[in-house]
Amino acid sequence: MTVQATERRTVNADKAEEHVRAQFTASAQLKRETVDSCLQSILSAAAIITQSLRMGGKLLLCGNGGSAADSQHLAAEFVNLLNKNQLRPAMAAIALTTDSSVMTAIANDFGFERVFERQIAAFGKAEDVVLAISTSGNSENLVCALHYARSEHMKTVVLTGAGGGKMASLADVSICVPSQDVQRIQEVHLSIEHVLCSLVEQELFGGVE
Repeated sequence: MTVQATERRTVNADKAEEHVRAQFTASAQLKRETVDSCLQSILSAAAIITQSLRMGGKLLLCGNGGSAADSQHLAAEFVNLLNKNQLRPAMAAIALTTDSSVMTAIANDFGFERVFERQIAAFGKAEDVVLAISTSGNSENLVCALHYARSEHMKTVVLTGAGGGKMASLADVSICVPSQDVQRIQEVHLSIEHVLCSLVEQELFGGVE
């Protein structure tokens, strides 16, 4: 390898290291900002979910793309466990993003904007909580789902980015991460989701091992 090639490789390695550090620093900084701006909203959302589960209700989760994956991830944490060292009973949660046959049938017959609304109509009841996840807060199928949930007296919680979009005004609790950077918002959403699960299980089963 020539001296020049070695120098280029060193420069590229330095840039890559700088990039990695910058990415982690930006993520950590946004999490700190989110704690300052969203703490009470997070606590309120956990209280709503806890009350629903106590009353025999369930958590219905929906989102698109990465937020669909978040919905499935959070449902798994509720139904199974967040921490294997803290055993507790299962908690009722359903991700409305998993059944491709149901979703494509609804999209084909009623339009994609109703893929979650129709499922909430089938599975939801007044004691339930609908948790909708969107980095923009403007996903039309989530807006429709929230409108329907409110009309049927379900509680609504949304996770969004800065401003909250259309969804914020349709939520009993809106947790708006103070950023417009999609990847950063998604990283913080995952942290919030884990915290929500932890708060709920501690409130319901705090002493369970």
